[in-house]
Amino acid sequence: MPVSTEIAPKVLDVRPILQNGGEPFQEIMQAVRDLAPGQGLKLVAPFRPQPLFRVMEGRGFDHEACEIASGHWEVLFTPQKEIARVETSADADTPEAWPDPSLHLDLCDLDPPEPMIRILAATEKIEEGDVLFALLSREPVFLFPELAKRGHQWAGNFDDAGTAYRILVRVGRAKE
Repeated sequence: MPVSTEIAPKVLDVRPILQNGGEPFQEIMQAVRDLAPGQGLKLVAPFRPQPLFRVMEGRGFDHEACEIASGHWEVLFTPQKEIARVETSADADTPEAWPDPSLHLDLCDLDPPEPMIRILAATEKIEEGDVLFALLSREPVFLFPELAKRGHQWAGNFDDAGTAYRILVRVGRAKE
């Protein structure tokens, strides 16, 4: 008899947290961080958690929602099978052809705006056309327009676990 190699999803019932007046978002994100590679998360909630669908999609998860009883919902979040999408700046020309990064920064332990400050400072120290790689604890949405203002290109996405954002920045020349 063949043995299944699928990992059972982690189950998180947030109904008690909500009944006690708590906010379960941090516990949900911790559960996601604790998942094994390829493991899903089964969430049980007293309502359909629609806003969470987009958050989890951004972390590489698909979802299936099912009403189970009395307005309560069970949502199965499963890792997406395809390769994580890479977002790029509007002017990024084939990031896969960029040179290997000449500088690597692990900024996961820093609170905003420190990662943005360090990335912008690093771009001032390397040559035009060079690439830097940075690892961040969240998507750097405020960094993107600053890079564009300075003429830099970028490409980035979340890692497979959806817990770290990876960004490549190709140093350019400020637009005049």
